[in-house]
Amino acid sequence: MGRLFMGLVLVGVMVQGVCGAAEEGKQSAPIRVLLIAGDDVAPYHDWREISEKTREVLAGSDRFDVRVSEDPLILDSKAALANYDAIVLTMFHRGTPKMTDQAKENLLNFVKGGKGFYVQHLASASFPDWAEFGKLCGRKWVMGTSGHGPRSVFDVKVVKKDHPITKGMKDFRIFDELYAKLQGDEEIEVLVSAYSDWSETEEPLVFTRPYGKGRSVHNAFGHDFKAILDPNMQQLIRNGVEWAATGKVRP
Repeated sequence: MGRLFMGLVLVGVMVQGVCGAAEEGKQSAPIRVLLIAGDDVAPYHDWREISEKTREVLAGSDRFDVRVSEDPLILDSKAALANYDAIVLTMFHRGTPKMTDQAKENLLNFVKGGKGFYVQHLASASFPDWAEFGKLCGRKWVMGTSGHGPRSVFDVKVVKKDHPITKGMKDFRIFDELYAKLQGDEEIEVLVSAYSDWSETEEPLVFTRPYGKGRSVHNAFGHDFKAILDPNMQQLIRNGVEWAATGKVRP
């Protein structure tokens, strides 16, 4: 009886070990990211540099497997999107191609089905005639209404220090554009904010919202590569994309 009991215990330990290893392997699988970039025809941003530096920040972590498309019409393919866990939108607004109804449906269903959407800086100004895109972003840049003062170093407040995206972060300073008067009335969870002298109010700069079963993260930082390579910005990018994709951030 003693040998039988010890044998059963050993089998249980082995099964638990195998299951644990399988679960660990599952958790450590890279998050598949589709980064969509495109031409901002205005002379204010080097869109390819912004997209490349954002890709480098993600690819510099073993958490992500990143693929880049400079053609937003990839959204027309539901089969292509099925290969990814999160869509990252970095830059295209004035040069934005007109979205087909199929592309719109695919993007919304991608997030509603439980996957992630991350939008950065002026990319929220894309598709100005598509109201649901603004709801997906939570807030969006509207030409002629949104704005910012001169680029400068400003103080940033980490509003939610216990959120997985900002956990461990402290208030910081960054040299960037402080976006203000982003438009929208959807309910959002503000994680990071800053006071704008231009709008004379506290402005949400990083925020999230649920969308169906999925998650949307909006990061308004990122005017150029200098801002993107700020250590705090890098953490916001990596954690923001991971949380959008999975709803959690690995330690």
